[in-house]
Amino acid sequence: MNRPAVTTSILDTTGDRTIEFQAILFDLDGTLLDTLTDIASAANRAMKRLGLPTHPIETFRYFVGDGAGCLAARVLGDNNDDGETLELARRAIAEEYRKCWAETTKPYPGILDLLGELDTRGIPKVVLSNKPHESTTAVFEHFFPKYDFKVVRGALPDVPVKPDPAGALQIAAELGIAPQRFVYLGDTNTDMQTAAAADMFAAGVLWGFRTAEELTASGAKALLKEPHDLLTLLDGR
Repeated sequence: MNRPAVTTSILDTTGDRTIEFQAILFDLDGTLLDTLTDIASAANRAMKRLGLPTHPIETFRYFVGDGAGCLAARVLGDNNDDGETLELARRAIAEEYRKCWAETTKPYPGILDLLGELDTRGIPKVVLSNKPHESTTAVFEHFFPKYDFKVVRGALPDVPVKPDPAGALQIAAELGIAPQRFVYLGDTNTDMQTAAAADMFAAGVLWGFRTAEELTASGAKALLKEPHDLLTLLDGR
């Protein structure tokens, strides 16, 4: 099967090299969707149920990104004193999130236009998230039903979460595309580390949850100020 490829020359940490990009891997939270308020609301409602302190929404920028277990541990903070409490918090957050995930969540400005253009160009797209798989697919199908994604995958019990590259490499193998031919878009250090470990081109997005400094320090080879910048990258401009 012939796959579309866009060839561009980019200055990266190894110097000038020509890369044939053939696919795009997207993170979900903080990259395609602004989910911060709904995640914070779910976690804070869960903490109230457990009689524990809540947190300002902005603090969740650094709580999210590493999976449900890490989110629960970070929200608990000093109250995370045993495995039972952690599991209670994780389950409570998941229950609350199922109630509120569509209250304020929305695609970032320019994302839908970007996805439409990638569909027009026939470039394969995939999603890999540390959000539990059930939540990932439910949220994704609600907001992006008309776009052609080859794989949409959240955290699965038998696959290590990011920054372990296993999930990204598994997807690349399923598509039959070399990891080096992927542009990996993400908004956290976890995403940049995953891209580096999978030998994908790490592109940090500046509209998400973290800073340019964090993304660069974690291995970003390009920083995108807005979604359309991905097309500029693909076109070699």
